[in-house]
Amino acid sequence: MKIMKLLMLAVGLLYAAVSVAEDAKLKTYILAEKKAGDIASITTATKTKLQTAGFEVVGEYSPYPTATILIVTNDTLKKNAANSEFGAFGAAQRVTITKVGEEVQVAFTNPTYMANAYRMKSDLAGISAKLKSTLGDMGEFGPDEGVTAKELRDYQYKWLMPYFDDYHELADYGNQQIAIEKVEAALTSNKMGVAKVYRIDVPGKEETVIGVSMAGPDQVDCSGDKYIMNKIDFKNVKSTGHLPYEVVISKGKVYSLYAEFRIAISFPDLSMMGSNSFASIMCAPTAIQEALTVGVGGKYDPDAE
Repeated sequence: MKIMKLLMLAVGLLYAAVSVAEDAKLKTYILAEKKAGDIASITTATKTKLQTAGFEVVGEYSPYPTATILIVTNDTLKKNAANSEFGAFGAAQRVTITKVGEEVQVAFTNPTYMANAYRMKSDLAGISAKLKSTLGDMGEFGPDEGVTAKELRDYQYKWLMPYFDDYHELADYGNQQIAIEKVEAALTSNKMGVAKVYRIDVPGKEETVIGVSMAGPDQVDCSGDKYIMNKIDFKNVKSTGHLPYEVVISKGKVYSLYAEFRIAISFPDLSMMGSNSFASIMCAPTAIQEALTVGVGGKYDPDAE
């Protein structure tokens, strides 16, 4: 009888632990440190720390003079991507160095938050711990109240808005290798201000993610990274890790996430209306879809969706 009671107690504690974990509020980013200095030297030092810790820096992007973004991956991230449906979207993490006034903020995307938002097999708690021990940990930031893992796995900003598995199909090349070659070539020509930042091939799977910069040429200013961030990244601690956007090539087709999802997971508490709101970038979803479609060599049809 005592053994049975102990077993029942153990099961109850296990369920309680799972419930607590599911109810824990996650935030989008983790602030590593704030310090004085210049972006260039802090970027170099940060890159060295990451490489020493076993991370591969696959890309570097400066969307504006006050920010640099390092895109990193490793075998654990790639393996998790391979084991997850459309896992290429979560094959990298972003480390940011942002000048704000007289200080420089070093931060990174929260791996556990992103893993749940992209419905990945592992919650990447080990990657989170490794980045914290490598770069520092001053706490999570982003949405004021956070989002639970359960909510993230079925995330929708508002009713009738897209989910993670609602993708834009930007182009269909019929073959994975041909698709990669075509997309690489198209991005080299910088159509619509879209250019390659990094590429990660998911091991053992016909899936590749390519991160892109979007300069937002005159006819589609609303797709521009600087334009969008000037409107919505208004808090004191900057959410620079929203960038860069990405496209995924899977089995010969090229996909992107809806901007209404992709922007919302980076800024889940952004208001719908008012200053610094989604209304202030109302033109962005269509402009981003057009820029990405043309940027990867596809043909944009505004009436297709």
